[in-house]
Amino acid sequence: MSFARLTIIPEKGDKIKASYNPERYSVTKGVQVAEIGIPGLDSPVLQFVRGQNEKITLELFFDTSEQGMVDNVKDVRDLTVKVYNLMKVNTETHAPLRFRVEWGQSKSLIGQGAGVSPLCVLESMTEEFTLFSPGGVPLRARLNVTIREASTAKLEFQTNPRHSGDRTKLRTVTRGQTISQIAWLEYGDPTQWRPIADASGIANPRFLTPGTVVKVPRIVPGATS
Repeated sequence: MSFARLTIIPEKGDKIKASYNPERYSVTKGVQVAEIGIPGLDSPVLQFVRGQNEKITLELFFDTSEQGMVDNVKDVRDLTVKVYNLMKVNTETHAPLRFRVEWGQSKSLIGQGAGVSPLCVLESMTEEFTLFSPGGVPLRARLNVTIREASTAKLEFQTNPRHSGDRTKLRTVTRGQTISQIAWLEYGDPTQWRPIADASGIANPRFLTPGTVVKVPRIVPGATS
């Protein structure tokens, strides 16, 4: 039985395989929120600002001692420098190379959640050498690395389309909902109900039947109600 080794696959260049698989890795995902202070309330209102990239922290192990510890020694830095170079600016892209991290049947370690890019970048690396030849050549290294998701705007909108007031769309009326509430949800302005009424052919905007499908037109910049 062959054991699958953790492999780094850059967009350009050769694959990088760890000598030994990590014992564990941690995944971090978060969102950024802002506190909006409103006089008279016990607590501030939280306003979503943006999502944060997924991060993975793990240890990579490299070892060249099997090739010789006294004679025919191989410097383990010949292997670890390939990981280090992932933080160097590529002359063609003018940025560090993006890559995927695959490990056996789990495939990509990053990007398994909906809307998460499988491509990532190396954010930081700490290298520790733990075994040396009699001549002082490092033979074994442990790399503590932080890998960060490298998402793209195209992937974000493909996997999680945003619904905004600059596109015409349909909305189903729920019980007790008014056309002003729909205008507030869609445009952030309850007074902008007239475009919805006109586009949907609603004669009496004060009464909406639950289950009715209304058309929410795009807002033209500078238009008024």
